[in-house]
Amino acid sequence: MKAETFLPDDYRPAEDEPFMNDRQLEYFRRKLLAWKADILEESRDTIEGMKESTRNIPDIADRASEETDRALELRTRDRERKLVSKIDAALRRIENGEYGYCEMTGEPISLRRLDARPIATLTLEAQERHERRERVHRDD
Repeated sequence: MKAETFLPDDYRPAEDEPFMNDRQLEYFRRKLLAWKADILEESRDTIEGMKESTRNIPDIADRASEETDRALELRTRDRERKLVSKIDAALRRIENGEYGYCEMTGEPISLRRLDARPIATLTLEAQERHERRERVHRDD
């Protein structure tokens, strides 16, 4: 196990330091773990809220409205469940030394892109090419 890297509270990755050095990796690892913890906490809150709100509502319109809200909440949680698996994959890439590099080109992904979307696996250019290809094939 590697010793924990010291990271000041106000640290932000900078372009003028070596790409994916220990401090940058620790910054993104902590960011991913905090994001995952937030998602899991929201999921726990949703489950608790659904347990508490299980009741018989006599008015059919109110019942339909509550069911719609519940379905929307469950769809949101399902999207977040998929997001947690992407976060876990990003954490594995950090451990394997593959984090921050494009899966298609092997080039470094910009720090700004990773800061905005820490689960990114493609550079912006590769992502755009991928989306254009998807659009072309979807039209078939």
